[in-house]
Formats: sequence, structure tokens, C-alpha cells
Amino acid sequence: MSNLLDALADGPILSDGAMGTMLQDLGNTEGGAPELWNVEHAEVVEGILDGYAAAGSRLLTTNTFGGTRARLQMHGLEDRVVELNQAAAALARRVADRHPGVFVLGDIGPLGELMEPLGDLTPESAQELFAEQIRGLVAAEADAILIETMSDLSEIEAAVMAAKAEAPGLPIITTLSFDTNLRTMMGVSPALAVTTLAGLGVDIMGANCGRGLDEMRIIAAQLAEARVDGLHLIVQSNAGLPKLVGDCFEFDGTPQEMAAYAVEMRELGIDIIGACCGSTPAHIDAMRIALAS
Repeated sequence: MSNLLDALADGPILSDGAMGTMLQDLGNTEGGAPELWNVEHAEVVEGILDGYAAAGSRLLTTNTFGGTRARLQMHGLEDRVVELNQAAAALARRVADRHPGVFVLGDIGPLGELMEPLGDLTPESAQELFAEQIRGLVAAEADAILIETMSDLSEIEAAVMAAKAEAPGLPIITTLSFDTNLRTMMGVSPALAVTTLAGLGVDIMGANCGRGLDEMRIIAAQLAEARVDGLHLIVQSNAGLPKLVGDCFEFDGTPQEMAAYAVEMRELGIDIIGACCGSTPAHIDAMRIALAS
């Protein structure tokens, strides 16, 4: 199996798209834990991942965004952390092994609680929460750890320390959501994120989610301008912005618009180009075609 970082030497590679909004479209509409689908509707999760791989994604993200004890306890699932994360990674591993050159990203989202002094989370307690989740992800052979949609640098540091302890040798990817006047909710700018995360030894960093393609273009340019040697960049924009259609929100970004964004990201020198909320395998397929041409 080749190494993810080695694969980046050949030029930009395509990541995948949304999982949460895909599951909502397929029936997870009552606010249930998406992670439970890894065991109760495994064929659905596997089908989504297979759709992305078939569309051209070389990175498959496990269905574990809310897979920490802190998030799972909201659904009464706090005693199933390792089980649900391992099941998710096993599904992604099975799909990746059917598609040569595809890697599995063990996905970690925010804990949903504030770090001290604003909240009760200490660096030690946060690191242990992340470590528990990572143990499940590496048990099923994730190729890298993805720490995504973050806003607080101290929470990121706790997750990075957990990844280094529990998954030594695996690449660490971190993305932040710069969705508040081009900064994160905690006031972090793209340039500050680059320098801080490079100092923590993160291999790949960038932005995901956010407020649509126009803002992501600005953020990506700032990331590229602040880039330091040895740090790879990743950008995963939402498919446009959510618009109310009837009694549901739908994202308005078309596959063609996402394809144009993918080409712009490549021209900026972004190493990994993907999508986030509202995207589907159709968006990824259009991005693949655009990047190939």
C-alpha cells in the first residue's frame, strides 16, 4: 500500500464529498446519530463511499464526525465509541480495497464543548476523548487521521496529540471552518492556522465547510499565501449555500460550479481538493472530469 503523502507528489488528488447530508437524503431525518448507521445500515454507508470512489475520490472519509464519547452520549451511545468507529473504518477500508490507490481518512469532528477557560474541557480531558475515538479508527486500518471543521486551536492541539500517541506514523490532516468573517468562530485566521498547525507537525491542513464557494476562494488564497515548506493544503467547500425549498434546505451549488472551483483550487496549488455539505458523487465526478482536462 502506497503512502498518502507519497501520492501527493504526483499532483493534486480528489477527496470525497458530504456524508451527513447524503444520509439525511437517505432517511436519517430524525436527528439520530449518523454513526449508528455504520452497524444498523452498513450497506447504505458503504454505498455512499463506493459512489464517491467510483466518481473519482481517492480519499474516503469515515462516517465518524460525531464519533467521540462527548458527542455519542447525546444519543445514549457513549459506551459504543470504539465499536462504531471501528465499524466505520472497516466499511471505508472495504471500499478502498476495491479501488486501487484509494485511502481511508479516519474522521474526527469537534467535541461540541468549549475548551477552558471558556468551558470545562481541559487539554488532558479533550485528548483522552479524541484518543478513545482514534483507537477505534486505527483498529480497522485507517490510512490517515482527519481532524475537521475545527474552530479552536487548543482543541486541535489536543486532537493532534491524541493522533500522534494513538496512530504514530499516520499522516495528520486538519481542517478548520472559517465561517465568521473569514475567520473561525474562535477568531482564528487562515494565516494563523497555517503557522500554528505547521508548528504542531500537522502534515496537511486547510479549510472545509464554510459559507459557499465565493468565501472559500478567498480563504484558499490566504492559505496558499501563508503556506510554509513541507505543509500540504486541503480545501473542501460546501456545494454552494443552503436554500429553503419547501420545508427542507437544499444546497444550490451545481456540479458544474464545483468543477470550476476544483480547477481554481488546483491553480492555487492546493494539494487535496474535495467537497463538503450538500455535495454528492455527481459533484465529485464533475470535479474529476474538470481536473483531468
